Amino acid sequence: MEHPYHPRYLPKKYVEIIPPDWIKNATVYELNIRQFSEEGTFKAVEKQLPRLRKMGIDIIWLMPVQPIGKVNRKGSLGSYYSVKDYLEVNPEFGTNEDFRHLVQAIHQEGMYVILDWVANHTSWDNEMVSKHPEWYRKSRKDTFQSTRWRDYDDIIELDYRYPELREYMTDALKFWIREYDIDGYRCDIASFIPIDFWENARTELDAIKPVLMLAEAEDRELHRRAFDVTYNWTLWNILHQLALNERSVKILTEAYLAEHVSIFPKDGIRLNFIDNHDKNSWEGNQLQQFW
Repeated sequence: MEHPYHPRYLPKKYVEIIPPDWIKNATVYELNIRQFSEEGTFKAVEKQLPRLRKMGIDIIWLMPVQPIGKVNRKGSLGSYYSVKDYLEVNPEFGTNEDFRHLVQAIHQEGMYVILDWVANHTSWDNEMVSKHPEWYRKSRKDTFQSTRWRDYDDIIELDYRYPELREYMTDALKFWIREYDIDGYRCDIASFIPIDFWENARTELDAIKPVLMLAEAEDRELHRRAFDVTYNWTLWNILHQLALNERSVKILTEAYLAEHVSIFPKDGIRLNFIDNHDKNSWEGNQLQQFW
C-alpha cells in the first residue's frame, strides 16, 4: 500500500553509518606505550597482550605512536599530541616492523586496535610547516598560531579551508589502515575539525575496511555520517559531583537522562569511563566502555 504522505514528511534514520558489530558493548583499554612498561616499547606491550585479553579487553586504544616534535617541546619527552610526522613510527617505541607485529599480535588475541589521531595541529617542526605554511592558521601578525585556550605552545593549528590539506590528512588516515591494518581511530578534539572533513574521511576509510571512529567530542551531529562513538563527559562530570556529595542524585534524571534521551540518537554509541587521561593528572592506561 502506498504511503499517503510525501516522502519529505516521513521520519528518517538519523545515523547513516553502520558501526562494526565488534564495537557494541566493547571494553576499551587506553594504552600509553611510554608508561605501560619499564621498557616503553611495542615489544613490551606485546608480551602483556594475553593478560589484557584475560581482563576482558576488546579494543586497545594506542595513544599517538608518531614521532614527537622537538621545537618548543614540553619537558624532555614532549607530548604525544605534538606530531612531527604523520606517516612514521616514533623510534623510541620501536621500528615500523615492531609496530606491525604488535597490531598482528593484538588481532591474534582476538582484540582490535585503534590509533589516536591528532588532526587539529602539528608540532612546530612537522615538515608541513616548511613545505606548506599556508596550511596553518595565522595570527593577526601573520605568525603561526598555537591553541590559545590552554598552555599548548608546543603545537600550531592547521587550517582546513585548504582542500590540499584535507586530502593529505585523509591519505594519512588511510595509510595506517592499509600499511598496518589498524581498525580505526580515536580522534583528538574532533569537534575542532570541520564535520564535512570527517564525513568524507569516514567514507574513504570504510571503502578500505569497516572501521571504528571514536570522537573526543560530545556533539550529536558527529554521529550522523562520521563517528560511531562520542565521549560521555556529561555523565562522568555528574557522577563525579555525586561522589563528592556536591549534587543531589536528582541531577541524573533532571540534567542528564532527560536531555540525553531527547538529544542523542538512539543508534549513537557513547564512551563511558571511570577515568580518562583528560580527567587525570597523568596520561596513563585506562579502562573504558562503549554503551
